[in-house]
Amino acid sequence: MFAELITDSPTRESWWAHARCADGTGDQTHLFFSEELQDIAAAKRICAECPVMAECLEGALDRREPWGVWGGQLIAHGRVLAHKRRRGRPPKVPRPEDHIPQIPLPVQLRDRVGAA
Repeated sequence: MFAELITDSPTRESWWAHARCADGTGDQTHLFFSEELQDIAAAKRICAECPVMAECLEGALDRREPWGVWGGQLIAHGRVLAHKRRRGRPPKVPRPEDHIPQIPLPVQLRDRVGAA
C-alpha cells in the first residue's frame, strides 16, 4: 500500500512484507492519510496489531514524513501528535466515534519523537 511512498532499500525489504497495511491493493490508503477522526482511529487500530510497527515509525521519522498515520502514531507537519480533535467547538458530551486509540511509542524511539 505505501510501497510507492517508501524507497527501495535493504531495510524496507526486511520488514515491509510483514506490515498489516501492505495488502497490495491500496484500499486502506485513505485511512492512513485522512483528516477524519474515525479513519485515523481505524488506521491506528490496524497499526496496533502490526508486528513491524516500530520499524514503520522509525522509517517515517527517518524520511521526515509530513503527515499520516505511521507506526501507530499520527504525524502532522513532520511531528508526532499526542492528540487530535475535530475542528470547531468541542461537544459537551464526547462522541464515542471520535476516540482515537493511544498507542505507546516504542521504547527505542521515545527520545526521537517530539510530540506536539
